[in-house]
Amino acid sequence: MLSIKNVTTFIEGKKIIHDVSLNISPGEIVGLIGPNGAGKTTFMKTILGLTKFTGDISIDEKNVTEDNHQALRKVGALIEHPAIYPFLTGRQNLLLYSESNNDLEEIVSTLKMENFIDKKSKDYSLGMKQKLGIGIALLNDPELVILDEPMNGLDIESTIMIRDVIRKYAEQGCMFLISSHILGELQKVMTQVVLLRSGKVILNRSMASLNQDSSKKYFVQVDKENLIEDLLNHNNICNQRVGDYLEIDSQNVNLMENLVFQNGLYLTRLEPEKLNLEEKIVKILTDKEGSDNEE
Repeated sequence: MLSIKNVTTFIEGKKIIHDVSLNISPGEIVGLIGPNGAGKTTFMKTILGLTKFTGDISIDEKNVTEDNHQALRKVGALIEHPAIYPFLTGRQNLLLYSESNNDLEEIVSTLKMENFIDKKSKDYSLGMKQKLGIGIALLNDPELVILDEPMNGLDIESTIMIRDVIRKYAEQGCMFLISSHILGELQKVMTQVVLLRSGKVILNRSMASLNQDSSKKYFVQVDKENLIEDLLNHNNICNQRVGDYLEIDSQNVNLMENLVFQNGLYLTRLEPEKLNLEEKIVKILTDKEGSDNEE
């Protein structure tokens, strides 16, 4: 398990990460998301012992410090840009880190790099470099893989392939911490979402829990639209017209249904608001900003 307890990170004396705690268990795929400047990359570097920090970071109960990286022996990472040597071939870059030729060849095949792996990496496209960087991170059967924007530069086919590879390794017990601005892609693989804002964790929930959230708004349509709108207003039920429908808060749904029944009207549509992950995150950030301003 990766265990992070009360970690605070400093860059040039400035506090960037504020008292963050987080656990990741084998097989979990944790999505690390947040606005630009939230501290996502700094947080990943902190886990790798590359920044000054206070608090405790451990992997399988072995502590990570700025001076001791022994606990990171079974950790693979791709942070910001692939760490590759441009005048070496892709295979030579992999050989610098590989402990097993069989593992190396399997990664070349899994990531479909056969057509360019023996060419000098200085001639690689962005997508080729990204695949090679991910390949380096996956070498030597890692227990934890940290990926910063792994889909950067990948075409649709490669993106789907990387998703499948991440799932495959997770099924074998590998832990993943993945940062990405492409929430639609991240949503398809992550099991847990961690939202950073200004270096603080403001959301840490399983995707199953987040998806089960009951909607706070409903879309309503009744056979006599003007009448129901007047009835809602008369009974002080807050509503807003959205196209052909009325939008009301979930706590008023039962009262609205009673009004419809009592006045001989018919509901033609009653549907909860369905937010995708991006919309949910924007709403959480907006609500948090509003509560901070009130304080």
